[in-house]
Amino acid sequence: MLKIILILFIGLTNLPKTTPCASQWSQCGGIGYSGDTNCCDPTTTCQYSNPWYSQCLTGPTNPTTTTIATTTTSNPANSGCANAYSQCGGQNWQGPVCCIASTCNQLNPYYSQCQPGTTSPPTASSTDSTTVSSTTQSTSSTTLPPTTTISTTVSTSSSSSSTSSINQACSFMYQQCGGITWNGLTTCCSGSVCTCLNDYYWQCLPPGQSSSCSSSNNNPSSTAASSSSSSSSSSSSSSSSSSSSSSSGNNNGQAGITTRYWDCCKASCSWPGKAAVSNPVQTCTSQGDENPDYNAQSACNGGNSYMCTNQQPWAVSPTLSYGFAAADISGQSEATWCCACYSLIFTSGPVAGKQMIVQVTNTGGDLGNNQFDIQIPGGGFGIYDACTNQFPGGNYYWGAQYGGVSSRDQCSSLPAALQAGCFWRFDWFQGADNPSMTFTEVTCPSAITDITGCVRS
Repeated sequence: MLKIILILFIGLTNLPKTTPCASQWSQCGGIGYSGDTNCCDPTTTCQYSNPWYSQCLTGPTNPTTTTIATTTTSNPANSGCANAYSQCGGQNWQGPVCCIASTCNQLNPYYSQCQPGTTSPPTASSTDSTTVSSTTQSTSSTTLPPTTTISTTVSTSSSSSSTSSINQACSFMYQQCGGITWNGLTTCCSGSVCTCLNDYYWQCLPPGQSSSCSSSNNNPSSTAASSSSSSSSSSSSSSSSSSSSSSSGNNNGQAGITTRYWDCCKASCSWPGKAAVSNPVQTCTSQGDENPDYNAQSACNGGNSYMCTNQQPWAVSPTLSYGFAAADISGQSEATWCCACYSLIFTSGPVAGKQMIVQVTNTGGDLGNNQFDIQIPGGGFGIYDACTNQFPGGNYYWGAQYGGVSSRDQCSSLPAALQAGCFWRFDWFQGADNPSMTFTEVTCPSAITDITGCVRS
C-alpha cells in the first residue's frame, strides 16, 4: 500500500505545470484588475481597450517593448507615440508613453495625457534612451516654474523605482479651473481659456467656446481668475494672453437630459454619408474584430455589423469621464451632430458637478429634443437587441429592457468584454439614474476619436 501511495505521489509531482491564463474575450488587465494577464490562446494577445479594461483579442496589437529617446517627438510618422490629448501614462497603463508634438503630463495617478505647449522643453538628462515595456515605464523630469509639485513613483522592469516630478502651474485642457467650493488651480495653460459652464463648474476649454453664464458672473473660486480669464459675451482673455474666448455659438450651454442604453447594434453614424467626417464610426464583427466594410448591414437587421465593445465609458479623473452617446439635438440633424463631441455637466443626482465628454455616434427615433442616450453596457437594450446574437450562449443577465441591470454585482453577469463600462456606471457615475445636464459642443479629444476613427472635417 505504501508503495502505491509513493508511486502516485511521484506521478503527481511530475505533472506538467500550467501557467494561469485568460481565455479569449476575457479581461487581462486594467486599473484595479488582479487576475490573469496572460492569454491562453496563442492567437490572442492582451489588448488595451481603456484605462480600466484590457482584453484577450485576436488581431494586431502594439509592440510590447518600445525604445524612445524623449517623452516628446515632432515626427508624425512615429506611430509608436500618442497624439496630443491622448493618454500616455498612469498606473497600470500599457499603451505608448511618448507623445507627438506634445509632452506627457500627469493629471492624476491613473492618467497622464499628451499636452501641447504646457511644459518647458525636456532637460538634457531627459534625452537618455529609455526602454519601456507594456507593463512598466520610466519617465523623465521636466522643469516648470516653482508651483505645485506632484511626485509619483513608477516601478521599472528591474523592480527598482524612479521618481518623476511634474510641476503643474496651470490647469490643462478640459480640467476644472473654478466654481463654487473649488480650491484648485484657476489659471488655464496656454491654448485654453477658463470658461464658466455653471456656478459650480468652470472648465479650461479651447478658445471660441461659449459661456453659459452672464457677463457679471466672475469665477467664484478666485478673484484672480476673473482678471486672467473671462467667459462673458463682451470680454475674454487667457492665462497666456495669446488666445481669446468668444461667446458666439448655437447650442452651447443648453439644458438637456440623459438616459442610458447598450443594444450592440451598428450605430447610425457608422453608415457612410451621414456627415462630413474622416470615416464613419468604426463597427466590429461578432468576433470583436474591426469590420472594414462600412456598408455592412447592422446586426439588428440580420447583418454582422455590431457596436465595438471598446465604445464604452471610462473615467479620466474623479470628476471627468469620456464616452459615447446617441443624441437628438433640437434644431439639428445627424449632419451636424454625427461624431461631434459635447461636454456634459451633470446638474442633478450624485454626479452633479461632474463632467463627461461624449462623442455622438448614434441617434434614435425614441429620443426627445436635447436628449443624450449614453452608451453604458448593461444600460438596457431599448428598442433593439443585437447583444444576444453577438454573445450567444453563456448565462448572461442583461437586466430590464429599459434601464438594464440594477446593481454593480449584476455587472458580473454580463460578457467579460462589457463589464468595465458597467462597473463605471456604479463607480464613477455613482449609479446616477438619468441625471439632467447642460451640454456644450467641444473639440473631440483624440483619446475618443482614436477609438471610433471618426473625426469631423
